[in-house]
Amino acid sequence: MSKYLISFPSPDMKFPEEDLEAVAQAAHEVLREAKAAGVWVFGGGIDESIAPVMVDAQRVIHPGTYPQTAQIEGGYAVLELPSYEQAVFWAANFWAAKFAAACRCAQELRVFQDDPES
Repeated sequence: MSKYLISFPSPDMKFPEEDLEAVAQAAHEVLREAKAAGVWVFGGGIDESIAPVMVDAQRVIHPGTYPQTAQIEGGYAVLELPSYEQAVFWAANFWAAKFAAACRCAQELRVFQDDPES
C-alpha cells in the first residue's frame, strides 16, 4: 500500500479566532475517523513558533531553511491506501473533503514514492 499526504498552508485557513476550538475539534474528528478506518499513518501541524534549522553532513546546525521551503507550515496528514485511484476517490469523497471543511480551506493531495524499506 502507498502513502499519501494531505496538507494545507496555514495562511489559507480563514476563520474568526473564536472558532479555533471548533476548527480543532472538527479536524480531530476526521483524524479519529481515519484512524478507525485503518488508513491513518501520521499527522499534525507544524509548530510555527519554532524556527527551522538545517543540519549539514559535518553535523553543523545552521538557522533557517531552503529558500523554496521557507513557507512550509500548516497541517499534514499521512494516510495509507491501496492505490492512487482509491486515494483520489477517498480524498474527494471523504478524507480531504472533510479536512477541507474542518480547516476551512482546500487540501492538497500528494503521493509518496514507494519505498520497500519504509
